[in-house]
Amino acid sequence: MAAQALALLREVSRLEAPLEELRALQSLLQSVPLSELREQAAELRLGPLFSLLNENHREQTTLCVSILERLLQALEPIHVARNLRVDLQRGLTHPNDSVKILTLSQVGRIVENSDAVTEILNNAELLKQIVYCIGGENLSVAKTAIKSLSRISLTQAGLEALFESNLLDDLKSVMKTNDIVRYRVYELIVEISSVSPESLNCCTTSGLVTQLLRELTGEDVLVRATCIEMVTSLACTHHGRQYLAQEGVIDQISNIIVGADADPFSSFYLPGFVKFFGNLAIMDSPQQICERYPIFMEKVFEMTESQDPTMIGVAVDTIGILGSNVEGKQVLQKTGTRFERLLMKIGYQAKNASTELKIRCLDALSSLFYLPQQTDDLLRMTESWFSSLSRDPLELFRGISNQPFPELHCAALKVFTAIANQPWAQKLMFNSPGFVEYVMDRSVEHDKASKDAKYELVKALANSKTIAEIFGNPNYLRLRTYLSEGPYYVKPISTTAVEGAE
Repeated sequence: MAAQALALLREVSRLEAPLEELRALQSLLQSVPLSELREQAAELRLGPLFSLLNENHREQTTLCVSILERLLQALEPIHVARNLRVDLQRGLTHPNDSVKILTLSQVGRIVENSDAVTEILNNAELLKQIVYCIGGENLSVAKTAIKSLSRISLTQAGLEALFESNLLDDLKSVMKTNDIVRYRVYELIVEISSVSPESLNCCTTSGLVTQLLRELTGEDVLVRATCIEMVTSLACTHHGRQYLAQEGVIDQISNIIVGADADPFSSFYLPGFVKFFGNLAIMDSPQQICERYPIFMEKVFEMTESQDPTMIGVAVDTIGILGSNVEGKQVLQKTGTRFERLLMKIGYQAKNASTELKIRCLDALSSLFYLPQQTDDLLRMTESWFSSLSRDPLELFRGISNQPFPELHCAALKVFTAIANQPWAQKLMFNSPGFVEYVMDRSVEHDKASKDAKYELVKALANSKTIAEIFGNPNYLRLRTYLSEGPYYVKPISTTAVEGAE
């Protein structure tokens, strides 16, 4: 079959308008194993196919792209980099986006290969074309170009090629295309900066990180909202957080939150700024961040009082992030009755809000109630929190889990799973009429996600050291049986044979 494909490929190269042959070649290649094509790699002559891309014929271009996608997989990245340099450069400037994506996918293969990547680094024109792909209208083309440049920058040689040559001027030139393209370049810079302190140093020396931070703290509220997402990504690394702290950026963000009450447009950027501090707290120390930047917690509590579902959602998410570790839980506990009132509001929203906000509330509560390690104080705390949610929190979550929305059902089961190994919760469950039967009943769950969520609940209960004592041995054995049968077990329907029946 590979021999037939090669024969057709040779035929294509001899004809001026080989549509029929291209269709036949595309069809044939679908059934040729890649291993066979690799054996014939030395015979593959792809130049004529690349030449056909230059003709303004839509079907011909589509067929050539499809065929090249297949054939190029049979060639080693180093071969592509050395022998198809000119074709790759032309591909990146082709008016058809599918050709650009094909070319960039090959660039992606080359930059992943330690032997082949040098060929790219030594090809200044190709690198320039990749940079200019960031400025294209097609998002897939731009994203693929960003990914390739990000990968190139993982080596010292790559960093030097990007930041110590004319390529930096090309990057700055592309940024001027429009706001969207400028943010794409910032996205690339943040990706590169996140790799190591050395990478960050290259990016700061270029002036592009400083430019991003200047826009973050500037007067344009929409620009702030976009820039804070990228700065939050940078803060996900230790060296990124150190840099932001040294440059006074974290203090500036805090001051902007302080002044937000006087800004009628603060709703555009406040959610992002609060998320920034939520992520910062959980990556460093919740206690230190909340003590140093008290406006952060103040604003979170304030946002839960808002009439705007967006603000409530961000506040709830942030509480969930903050309460995902023990130190964060203790910070929240120190706010006393104020946090209990906030829990009451979350309980209300979990019952009455839109489906999307209900799920966010339930996810936050799962995070708050889960205890990786138990002490008497922590158990008293989670029990107190649980009772603050509503008059009968267990029934509240059962009611939510019975609604005909799989996502809500799973989110409610996650709350039960979070508290399942805590003795006070096990007593509540056991004493709640019908709850044990509800846990054992497989007929309630109809989709895979729900069956998996129920199984996680059963597993958390069955593996608890206190469950046999609280639920009783018969129920404990039923949980162990459910566990051993797996999440998708279906009880066989027994049939009785009747003598003489047809």
